[in-house]
Amino acid sequence: MVFDISVAMTWILFLALFPMAFYWLRRAWRIGVKRDFSEVAMRRGEPAPDASRWAPYEMMINLIAGAVVVYVIAGVVSGSLAYDTWSAIAGTTVWCKFIFSFALGRHAHGAAKAKAEAKA
Repeated sequence: MVFDISVAMTWILFLALFPMAFYWLRRAWRIGVKRDFSEVAMRRGEPAPDASRWAPYEMMINLIAGAVVVYVIAGVVSGSLAYDTWSAIAGTTVWCKFIFSFALGRHAHGAAKAKAEAKA
């Protein structure tokens, strides 16, 4: 095996899966079990005004993404997933998690603004 940029990027992607899985599963735990809504539907560093309403969605996004990443890690370590397969699953999971969390944050803050305008 020749060490080149593609091997380095593969190792970086694989090693980055560990902290991502930990962080996402920890967030799901905090939201679901500890009822800490301080990181729910974030926009510009602020949680949504009615974060408890959006907490189940944020928890599921983090739980599903974390579980998929743990599955990928187990598949790579056991040798049951080929490179093309695990890198596609991992990359898609990372992008989908970021996009869904971004969309949830925008939707939650937009819904709060619309509710405030309707009352006025």
